[in-house]
Amino acid sequence: MTETLPNWHKSTYSGNDNDACIEVADNLSRVRVRDTKDRARGELTAAPAAWAAFTAFARTCAV
Repeated sequence: MTETLPNWHKSTYSGNDNDACIEVADNLSRVRVRDTKDRARGELTAAPAAWAAFTAFARTCAV
């Protein structure tokens, strides 16, 4: 059986006090990202390779 619904989880880089949280669903053919507090704003989607490149870059910029 193929998974058809996004499996959302809180990003490990989200704030601990829920002030800046995003959720990521990476169980489908596209990676989806949304704001935990304002899900009605929709979501961003990216190809898995593009998401991997973005997160690798973001790790080098983390302060």
